Parts: sequence; C-alpha cells; structure tokens
Amino acid sequence: MTLPRVILCGKDVPVWTKAEAKEVFNGIADVVLDESTSRADFLASFQPGGPFEGAVGFYRRNNSTARIGRFDKDLVSALPSSVKWIAHNGAGYDQVDVAACQRKGIYVSNTPGAVDDATATTALYLLISAFRSFSKAERDIRAGAWKTLHPPASAHDLTGKVVAILGLGGIGLRFADLVHAFPMRVLYHSRRKFPHAPEWCEYYSADRLDEMLATADVLSIHVPLNEHTVELVDKTMIRKLKKGAIIINTARCRVIDEEEMMRALEDGHLGAIGLDVFYDEPNVNPRWFDFPNATLLPHVGTATCDTIKSMELRALGNLRNS
Repeated sequence: MTLPRVILCGKDVPVWTKAEAKEVFNGIADVVLDESTSRADFLASFQPGGPFEGAVGFYRRNNSTARIGRFDKDLVSALPSSVKWIAHNGAGYDQVDVAACQRKGIYVSNTPGAVDDATATTALYLLISAFRSFSKAERDIRAGAWKTLHPPASAHDLTGKVVAILGLGGIGLRFADLVHAFPMRVLYHSRRKFPHAPEWCEYYSADRLDEMLATADVLSIHVPLNEHTVELVDKTMIRKLKKGAIIINTARCRVIDEEEMMRALEDGHLGAIGLDVFYDEPNVNPRWFDFPNATLLPHVGTATCDTIKSMELRALGNLRNS
C-alpha cells in the first residue's frame, strides 16, 4: 500500500528531527525532506512523479522562508487538494496565512507551550540588562575600558519596580512568575482577564490601560502579530509610559512603531529598551547600534536545544495526530 507523504520543510533540518520524524510516522506516512531551491521548484515538486506527489501535510520551520517565502495566500492557493495540514514549528502564525488555509480546508497548528520558558527567560535577561545597564558595561570591558560607560546613576535595582505585561498568555505568565520572585509588582492587560492568573497579577482592562502605562517602570510585550496588533504599541502608548520607562520586546517587532520607539529613546522619554526582534530580520536597522541603552539580541528567544527539540516534537505530533 502506498503511504501518504509528509514534507519536512526547512533549510538544514537537524539530523535528530529527521530521525524523530521517521519514528513518529513509521507505518503511517513516508517522510520526505524538502530540497527545493525556490518557490517555483517547491510547487513543481507536487507534479505527478515529483517528490511531493500525494503529500498530505508539512512540518514547517521558519528558515524555509528564505527559499520558498511565507505560506501566504498565493502559495497556499497553489497547493494541491491532497494537502490537509501545516504543522508550523513556532509560537505564532504570522508566517502562515491561516485565512487562506481555512478557505482551502487546510488545518494549521503551532507550538505555543513549548516556547514559554525559553522566551520568558530571554525577556528576563533583557529586563535585567536594561535596568542594570549591563549592555553598557559589557561594551566597556570588551573595549578595554573600565566602567567609563557604566556610571551608577544609569543603573537601577529591580526590587520593588513595576512590570506591565501586554498579553498574559503562556509566555507572559511564565515571565510574570520570574519577575515576581525579585519581587516586582506585576500588572497586565489582555483582551480579557485570565481566570487562572495568580492573585498578585493585577488585571487592567482596556478602560484602565492608560493607568497601567503611567504606573509601569517597564512594559514587556507578549502579544502575537496579526492584523489587530500591528503597531499596537504606537506613539500614543509609548508616550503614556512614565519618563524613563523601559520597553522589552520578545514577541514580534511590528507590534511596535519602531520609529516612535527610537524617537522616545533619543529624547529621553524611554530610559532603555531590550529587543530580541526586529523589522526585516536578519537585517537590523544600524541606528539601533548607536543607542548605548539598548540591549539587542538576534532573535534567540527560543534558541536552546531543549526548546527546539520540544517544539519539533510538538509540531510532529500535531501532524501525526491530524
């Protein structure tokens, strides 16, 4: 009997992923590695006799975008009717046009819970560095200087400060647990109050958002990127933060107006920022490198062997169980 095919879609799929995929789909489906070099090559692989003929699902990694692009409306509409599932290895859906998939009867899954700890600890690092000016201190020692860029007046303790979390999902809640240990006061705003949030997580509804922003020493962003959240953190929201406040972003860059964030740093309204995400990655606006009070990471929030393996097992399991 001919088995259906599932496609491992992504450049340099790790050896352990290939082995796990074969074990997960043993006797259920044939596993095929996507080796296409372009979108046209990718789509041609579905032709009769091609390596993707009869494919029913994809295991998708973000690094496939460089070769075949996003799973946007055009790509999804060109997929054959045999495709029924796209198992995305990631917490968000911004690389897959879910509406186009829905119209075509294709299910989409992601791996949100698997990334909570790694992303939250990345946000914690950015927060600590921003408060303590550790990015400045590291520049000092690497330049052979000694605390010339790190006056105590630019550094602050975390204990007793107020953290406002925008989006209390799995990552936001894990981050709240971490900062509460200092202790820091934790406020949050989501579309609705989270019923399982601990009592020390103070909920601020939309009509109290301005109050939350004015109270916060740091705003940490944990919302997904979609049509409702593009530049959610705009000039108005940034300027409602108290002078000297910090912004941390480990979500997606486009949920913030980048230009307004830079202006607020330049004129001193923001005291510091910590970013793990940028517009047009991997191309980073070089202006960011001119801000000594900016801690910057190259989108490594989930980049641990433990988290990557947990994500891939979740994604492969989603596809197997589809």
